[in-house]
Amino acid sequence: MDTAQPRWNLPDKALIGMVHVRALPGTPYNTWSVGDIAVVAVQEAVALTRAGFDALILENMHDRPYCLREVGPEIVAGMTAVGRAVRAAVTCPLGIQVLAGANRAALAVAQACEAAFIRAEGFVFAHVADEGIMGEADAANLLRYRRAIGAEHIAVVADIKKKHSAHAITADVDLAETAKAAAFFGADGVIVTGTATGHATRAEDVSEVADAVDLPVLVGSGTTPQNLADLWPHADGFIVGSSLKVDGVWSNPLDPQRVDAFVAAANRLTEPRP
Repeated sequence: MDTAQPRWNLPDKALIGMVHVRALPGTPYNTWSVGDIAVVAVQEAVALTRAGFDALILENMHDRPYCLREVGPEIVAGMTAVGRAVRAAVTCPLGIQVLAGANRAALAVAQACEAAFIRAEGFVFAHVADEGIMGEADAANLLRYRRAIGAEHIAVVADIKKKHSAHAITADVDLAETAKAAAFFGADGVIVTGTATGHATRAEDVSEVADAVDLPVLVGSGTTPQNLADLWPHADGFIVGSSLKVDGVWSNPLDPQRVDAFVAAANRLTEPRP
């Protein structure tokens, strides 16, 4: 008997808040215990959901510089502990990302903390990232791993021509064709970004991808109250992090006024959010 197919359970025009998990033990900038890291992640998760965000992603952004594809068991354990704490505090869909491109680790964490999806880097094609060459597409191994651990209910949402990367080696493959390849290889959704964290995603790029694939298309960087209306017609969801922080800097604490301003901008474009 075949296993259940992956599900996508986010509402249309979903607001997805990014929780940047503080530096975990063993990484260069770690100064906190896992328990203290979890407390802050829960506080941010609760604040975002109460403000009107539909879903969350936990990402080990503070663990820089990032390992390429493989992370230690301490990162998986730490992210799982934080994820379980957040899962106990909020009921919205939860996503997991483990940098850099540690997609199988993210999937294992997601399964352990009852998350709904992961954000995957390097799903199709090769590229040169900050961490070095992601020279092998991860789709084949990742989806086989998902089946092997019985996690096919967890959606895989794939970055295409992602930020913080050079794409010269695939310069003859445009954004739409990259999205089509991700769909062909089994992604449950795709993410379009700007050039770096906090840098705006071009509405033209989102539109191009939305026209190319019959998958949910998310905006993965640089969405603000000022550019949300331009992106709104083309995207199914918006992953938001930097613009919700003090001074718009990803590493700063949440700014409640910025959080409220973003939700208000979304409310102006649709029915008020519950």
